[in-house]
Amino acid sequence: MLIDLHAHTTSSDGTDTPAELMAAASAAGLHAVAITDHDTTAGWAEAEQARPAGLRVVRGAELSCIAPDGRGGKVTVHLLAYLFDPAAPAVVAEQTRLRAERRARLRLIAERMAADGLPVDPDAMFAGLAPDASVGRPHLARVLVAAGLVDTVDEAFARYLRDGGAYYLPRTDTPVERAVQMIAAAGGVTVFAHPFARRRGPVVTAEVIRELVGHGLTGVEVDHPDHEPADRDELRALAEEQNLVVTGSSDYHGTNKTVRLGAESTAPEQLEALVSKASAVPVLG
Repeated sequence: MLIDLHAHTTSSDGTDTPAELMAAASAAGLHAVAITDHDTTAGWAEAEQARPAGLRVVRGAELSCIAPDGRGGKVTVHLLAYLFDPAAPAVVAEQTRLRAERRARLRLIAERMAADGLPVDPDAMFAGLAPDASVGRPHLARVLVAAGLVDTVDEAFARYLRDGGAYYLPRTDTPVERAVQMIAAAGGVTVFAHPFARRRGPVVTAEVIRELVGHGLTGVEVDHPDHEPADRDELRALAEEQNLVVTGSSDYHGTNKTVRLGAESTAPEQLEALVSKASAVPVLG
């Protein structure tokens, strides 16, 4: 069975609408797919309406967090949250704050680029975005591709939008411990997304993941396109040690990335273990 528990839509930084994601998942032969847009559940309703018969849909979100790195510093991390109550007041408040900060940050980056003479029109870019979309640098990267300044989204990040680059601006993400507790209180479950994706930048140590188990972390994303074999082995051993659910996911973004749906998969028994620990929102299908 093909089960992909990490996919994005136009509700955040993917290029497929939620309905198109459902069709793509069915065409890819998936038995289950999760919709996990950044800091928003805006795509849930459309995905539910468009769900093909026979496809299970796990409703979720990818939360932007800040965590200790285990070495005395801090690092940006992502937390996959599944099957939580989207109307829980703490969830609504934090997702609203993060989306507002994302929009303000993106506009300021775009304005700085325009002031430097780059072919970026901030007003035109925002006019093409849904008002409830969770926006980010990939949207600006696509503007740079469309303007012919770069050939790919990856090149846009490498040349202009990378962390620490000339146009980088920090943001205030949710402390990861609080995010785990918030989702648990909303009846959901949490999985640490791509924790050892070293090609993206600094990562946490295994001890940080152990400490999050004490706060209620449910699982860890082991099989991910950005994980090397040795890191997968270490994470799998850690999951067994800590009795964590093990997931595998593509982190699909449509044409923004070359990774295909179902490129990594979660074992059926691991999905069932995840679902059994949630109490708020059922799996569709």
